[in-house]
Amino acid sequence: MQDLLFATLAIYVLGMISAIVLRRAAGRAAVAVFAALGSSMGAAAGVSVLVSGREVPLAPALSALHPQVQLQADPLGAVFLVLIGLVAVPAALYGFGYSKSYEGRYSLAALGVVLNALLLFLTLTVTATSPILFLFAWEGMTLAGFAAVLTEHDRQPTIRAATWYVAISHVGFLALVVMFLVLSGGDLSASFADIRTNAESLSPVALGAAFLLALAGFGAKAGIVPLHVWLPMAHPVAPSHISALLSGVVVKVAIYGFMRISLDLAGAGPAWWGGVALGIGAVSAIGGVLYALMQQDLKRLLAFSTVENVGIMLIAAGAAIVFRSYGLDELAILSIVACLYHALAHGVFKALLFLGAGSVLHATGSRDMEMFGGLSKRMPWTSAFFLLGAVAAAALPPLSGFASEWMVFQALLGGARIADPEGGAVMSVAAGALALAGGLAAACFVRAFGITFLGLPRSEESEVAHESPRSMRAGMGLLALGCIALGLLPSVIVPLLARAATGVEGRGAAVPSMQLGLALATPSGLSSFSPFALATMLLVAAAAIGLSIRMLQGPFRTRLSVTWGCGRFGQTSRMQYTATAFAEPLRRVFASVYRPLEDVSVDYHPDSKYFVYRITYASDLRQSFAAYFYHPLLLAVRIVAMRVRRLQSGSVHAYLLYVSLTVLLVLLVARVWH
Repeated sequence: MQDLLFATLAIYVLGMISAIVLRRAAGRAAVAVFAALGSSMGAAAGVSVLVSGREVPLAPALSALHPQVQLQADPLGAVFLVLIGLVAVPAALYGFGYSKSYEGRYSLAALGVVLNALLLFLTLTVTATSPILFLFAWEGMTLAGFAAVLTEHDRQPTIRAATWYVAISHVGFLALVVMFLVLSGGDLSASFADIRTNAESLSPVALGAAFLLALAGFGAKAGIVPLHVWLPMAHPVAPSHISALLSGVVVKVAIYGFMRISLDLAGAGPAWWGGVALGIGAVSAIGGVLYALMQQDLKRLLAFSTVENVGIMLIAAGAAIVFRSYGLDELAILSIVACLYHALAHGVFKALLFLGAGSVLHATGSRDMEMFGGLSKRMPWTSAFFLLGAVAAAALPPLSGFASEWMVFQALLGGARIADPEGGAVMSVAAGALALAGGLAAACFVRAFGITFLGLPRSEESEVAHESPRSMRAGMGLLALGCIALGLLPSVIVPLLARAATGVEGRGAAVPSMQLGLALATPSGLSSFSPFALATMLLVAAAAIGLSIRMLQGPFRTRLSVTWGCGRFGQTSRMQYTATAFAEPLRRVFASVYRPLEDVSVDYHPDSKYFVYRITYASDLRQSFAAYFYHPLLLAVRIVAMRVRRLQSGSVHAYLLYVSLTVLLVLLVARVWH
């Protein structure tokens, strides 16, 4: 296993070199091959760790570089190694065909280097065993993502998105540095094992501060509310296979970091830690899907949906903290397993949806759903793959989203076993928030698929759209198979994830009673479901409906005609729902949340105001957090910056005074700290 992990890192380096040396099709092919090969070997190492339950150290191979360069794949990190492989292999294959459109416009060499560098730093992050290496890999991942977002660097929205991304990411990075300083007693070179030992001697106040810093630091990269504003800006403007990695993997690695701290390194935290995580997770889940419902930009819709699913994962992680604080170990492990399973499920179906949206962008040159329609006839493969991803995202059986959210629900319903009424009430509210988010997500993806692929074309670009190349379809096909496999095989996968959960819990091999067979049962034994039974029932129902239609049809011959248009002839695209019209009822229901800005202007005939020439209606939705939090914050920063600028007097004597005062302040802080 050591050789496999080391080879993974070496292959990514070779991928970066090949991107620089080779050109055009050869360069694109080499980048895709090395990225796919490296991530698949990393996934194989992760599977081996989960199957064996043993940690795999990589210290001997890398200790020559520096004593603290020590990597280790434990069961928790192995889950995310598998996730990297599940998403990166199809994304790399897809990128071979997709990136061809960048030839002559943007640097393919830079894109190839960034892709392999991002995968390299993701692997380092989930295998690091010390804060100094973790922070190095985390910063490398941030900078690689920043460069990937900046691929189309000649567009103003791209520059703005990259700026917001790197700014919020570095605020989160600062929080992580302080958090590790608190947990390690000021020694960033300490190992994670040393941090576990040191955390036992910290006061509840220090541990609570470390938890909040971890939530803020990792939440900035994960996209939890209100630190999510960069995510719907950055994901749409990045190349689509990079968007799949950002949404499918990068935000999950932030969830890994949060779980590593709150459930492992910081020890057993109090119930209020879980309550905070549950509250923020619920707000993120509902807020993310509410704003996803209103988007016309297809990739922006998917980005807001990522905020929703990050909220679901945070709900599961928060529930694990709460259950552990009350001594309900089986439910805590079930919550961790649910969080990990949803990370895998969301990584696969969201990557599939981003690749599908990228195929639409590749065929039409647009991300605006109002310009689409009728694409199912022109892009049948993309349409089928996007539909499958949308069904999974809506958490409908028998696909991956249903299996993972079912486990989250079962964990939350276990809150009835909490003796404290307040704890049980919090779990009930979280379950209600999850149910609301699930219903809204179903409406969101009915809208996304229907407006984009069904009906009549609304633009010339949609009328002449073409199917994607084979490499792009192959990438989407692999992810579609992943959605099906994760939906049908939870009883096989859950015991492996339970090993990661029990490792975090520190309780050896106390694997919960998940049945390894056709059915999956919760540890409490109160509920179970069989994915194969559900799939079989759905197939039988579909076959019965088709057979009934054929039998009732009798001797009559099938006649093809246009869809009935309520008595209207000459149906046009102006007579069908738009994306805005579909979401209008929900916009009215949640108007107090959206607070839309509306403007109605009426132009009258110059001779009489009783003759209306034109009525123009405009509506705009602004994010409440951007309007009421970030804009005032940025204004305050500008005011402070203008005041501080006065210190720049040009006097060397003044600058020497500033340096002396800073050194004295640092020495004073160090004295108090020790």
